[in-house]
Amino acid sequence: MRVCVFCGSRPGSTPAMAELARALAREIASRGWGLVTGGGSVGLMGVVSDEVLTHGGEVIGVMPRHLVEREISHPGVDLHVVDTMHMRKALMYDLADMIVALPGGYGTLDELFEVLTWNQLGLHAKPTGVLDQDGYFATLLDFLDGAVTGGFLQAEHRALLLHGTDPGRLLDDLGAWQPVAVSKWISEEDR
Repeated sequence: MRVCVFCGSRPGSTPAMAELARALAREIASRGWGLVTGGGSVGLMGVVSDEVLTHGGEVIGVMPRHLVEREISHPGVDLHVVDTMHMRKALMYDLADMIVALPGGYGTLDELFEVLTWNQLGLHAKPTGVLDQDGYFATLLDFLDGAVTGGFLQAEHRALLLHGTDPGRLLDDLGAWQPVAVSKWISEEDR
């Protein structure tokens, strides 16, 4: 089992963010699972990789060539260098069994929403969740709930994104997750 972790290449504004990354990493390693990440040695990306490696776990990093220098590739991971960001996301997804997003910025959200969209379209059925720290994802989750209320997102598709504050419980929830078959995602009355 491998967990793909999308997260910031920055450490965040509080030490609690790094501790959340460490806690998730310890949980992954304690289960004997592997980690798939962006391959950087900086920010939360570096923290989660360092912690899994410290506990004897497998870490696979995927990084486009143009970022190997900028994100400072992690010397301890099994690094796969690809040509584009699209290839990065696709390979990270292919190598993982489930996806967890930690706090991050545009890149983290891009990665998260791309795999959610793939799931919505039926291109995959891998469980996806966000691990929250101090309500970091609260406004994003409220936005998604509003998209359901506003008629832009079906409730079944909103349920594709799990969330939690405890790493072990979130991994358990992702492991128990079952895909929901939605026969149509655009109905006749929506046309």
